[in-house]
Amino acid sequence: MNRAMKLIVLSASVILSVACSSSRPASTLAATTTPAPVGTAVSEQEAIALAEKLLDLMTKQDFSTAYGYFDDTMKTALPQAQLQKAWESLIAQAGAYQSKLDTQPPTHQNQFTIVVITLQFEKAPLDIRVVVNSNTGQISGLRFMPNQSEAAKKYTPPAYADPNAFEERDVTVGTGEWQLPGTLTIPKGQGPFPAVVLVHGSGPNDRDETIGPDKPFKDLAWGLASRGIAVLRYDKRTKVYADKLASATNFTVKEETTDDAIAAVGLLRQTESVDPKRIFVLGHSLGGLLAPRIGQADPNISGLIILAGSTRPLEDLMVEQTQYILSLNGTPTPDDQKQLDALKQQVALIKELKPTDVVSPTTTILGAPVQYWLDLEAYQPADVASTLKMPILILQGERDYQVTLQDFQGWKDALSSHSNVQLKTYPDLNHLFMNGTGKSTPAEYNVPGNVAVKVIDDIAAWVKQQP
Repeated sequence: MNRAMKLIVLSASVILSVACSSSRPASTLAATTTPAPVGTAVSEQEAIALAEKLLDLMTKQDFSTAYGYFDDTMKTALPQAQLQKAWESLIAQAGAYQSKLDTQPPTHQNQFTIVVITLQFEKAPLDIRVVVNSNTGQISGLRFMPNQSEAAKKYTPPAYADPNAFEERDVTVGTGEWQLPGTLTIPKGQGPFPAVVLVHGSGPNDRDETIGPDKPFKDLAWGLASRGIAVLRYDKRTKVYADKLASATNFTVKEETTDDAIAAVGLLRQTESVDPKRIFVLGHSLGGLLAPRIGQADPNISGLIILAGSTRPLEDLMVEQTQYILSLNGTPTPDDQKQLDALKQQVALIKELKPTDVVSPTTTILGAPVQYWLDLEAYQPADVASTLKMPILILQGERDYQVTLQDFQGWKDALSSHSNVQLKTYPDLNHLFMNGTGKSTPAEYNVPGNVAVKVIDDIAAWVKQQP
């Protein structure tokens, strides 16, 4: 995924990240349905027809007409010239467009209908996710991504994992309305074993933290279990309950991440083959940012492992990441700058928020409720970590452009004098802690790989050193 493909994921809503896993043959859809006129409410079949019409126009390179179906926010985020560049970049990578393979049944979030269509290109199939505003009949989001079934075929377990050394079983994390399906990976032999809970990064991640053909949480689980450490991983709440959470007005990282991580720790404490006094929490990306808050909420956790955890505000990282991606092909174009300026305007709104502000419960900024941003503004992860007594291991890839060495320096500044903290960087690893060379780019996430063995070994050794 190069710069143009990365830019095309921008939309007016976070619903672009919702997974649509079911499918049916395209022949079962009403092929004669036509899109509703722009500005009118649309049915599911009309949303499908609109999505298919958009893709038909793009395959015919009629970008002017395709652009006319966008709502105002999409037109700002993805101008017509940028839409054309994105499609041309897609063709350059995936080869010529060949045919439509499938249209999945639509899913819904509030007023949005999400249509996923699988197209066959010369080199690979791709899933195209089109977000339609059901109230207006306009397109509010567009995203190109690897076909999930094809990506799953490319995953290869790491050589350092020994399937004969462990077994896996299904578990349920949490109780009541937010129960989550999970997997417990247990070493074979006589326990009790130390255990690690894996806490996801941003977005509606599955238990493997799947991105394209890569499954970093599965690598961690299998690698650590091969070294005598039990691992619990689970589907994220925002994946399992996406529709329900879309209407939540007081949604914060507590509901997104922290509550379920604490519930997972509680489950391990009740697991017979796990040592209840040796349970650790490993957070990646957003999970790493929130690891100190999880440790603060449950001081009986044995230790924290932070992988690529940021110490700066998330909205600042969003701007920095966008600037980095825009720079990969040289000087940003005027259209690129318009997109960046629109993002900065949204970030400025976040910076201006005050707890006393009176806003509509349905108001969102960058796809999240106002309360979400206010909650994070009051949280300083490195400062909280400095108050914790439990052991902490902080790891960072030096090629990571999403969470950078500047964030790692934030941890060092706050914690390097603390005897309970160890910090380490890896020169050749990216945000997924996978090997690479040169400047890291979004395209790396489409290349099959595994978490580096040295990361697995360092985590395993650290866990076993703790009393």
